[in-house]
Amino acid sequence: MKTIFATLSLACCALPALAQQAAPQDTDPLQLQDRITGDIGGGVYRMDRNGLDRSSRTTVLPYAYFDYGRFFARVDTFGVKTARMGYGYLELAGRINLEGFDAQGGLQRRSDPIPLGLGSFQETPIGAFFLNVFHDFNKSHGTLAEAIYAAQLDVGPVSFYPQVGVEYRDSRYNDYFYGVSGQEASSSGLPAYHAGSSTSPLLGLVADMPISGNWRLNLTLRRKWLDNAISDSPIIRRKTDDLAILALTYRFK
Repeated sequence: MKTIFATLSLACCALPALAQQAAPQDTDPLQLQDRITGDIGGGVYRMDRNGLDRSSRTTVLPYAYFDYGRFFARVDTFGVKTARMGYGYLELAGRINLEGFDAQGGLQRRSDPIPLGLGSFQETPIGAFFLNVFHDFNKSHGTLAEAIYAAQLDVGPVSFYPQVGVEYRDSRYNDYFYGVSGQEASSSGLPAYHAGSSTSPLLGLVADMPISGNWRLNLTLRRKWLDNAISDSPIIRRKTDDLAILALTYRFK
C-alpha cells in the first residue's frame, strides 16, 4: 500500500516534465471556481453482470461530471481537492461500486465495497491522467488502484476522448469477491478457488456532442479485460467487463 501511494505522488509530481508547453503566465487553469463548471444530467447505464446468472442490468441514474470549488464529481468517483500537485490536485476520493451480490447457489453474500483513498486528475498539454488508489473499508479490506490516460480528438462539433489504462486489485479484494471457500464449494458444487492479485488493461471511448445551447449528449463505452486471477474463478463467466452510458446533460460554464 505504501509503495502504491508513493508511486502516485511521484507520478503526479513528474508529469509537468513530460509537457513541452506551459500554461500562459497571466492565467491560472487550476484556480478553484465558486460555481459549478461541468455537466449534470441523467443517463441510461448498461452494466454487464459477470456472475453466475450472466444477467445484464440497464438502469436510469443521475450523471455528474463537474467541479464546484474543491468538490468534484466524475461519474462514479467523488471527492475533495486538497494540495496542488503538478497539473492538478492531490484528492481525497471515494467511489460508488456495486460489485456485491446477494447469496445465491450456495455462495454467501458479497457486500458492496466502500472504496476510499487518494487520487489526482492531471490535465496536461499532452492529455489527461486519472490516478487513483482506494482501500475497501467494507468487508474485503483490499486495495484497488488505477491509472488511465485520455486524449482529445475534435471532429467538427463532436469531441472524442479515447482512453487507455490499467487496473490493479490485490489478493484480499479479489478473493473476497471472486474466491470460493471450502464451505461454499460444499454448498454450491463449485470448486474451491483462491484468487490472487490482478492487473487488468482497459480501453474506453467518450463522445461529447452539443445538441442545443448548453445541452449535450454524452456516450461512454468501456471494456476491461480481466486478469486470469479473476477470469479463472468459477464465479466468473466472461473474460471481459463492459460498461455503456448514454447521458443527456446540461453544461455549466
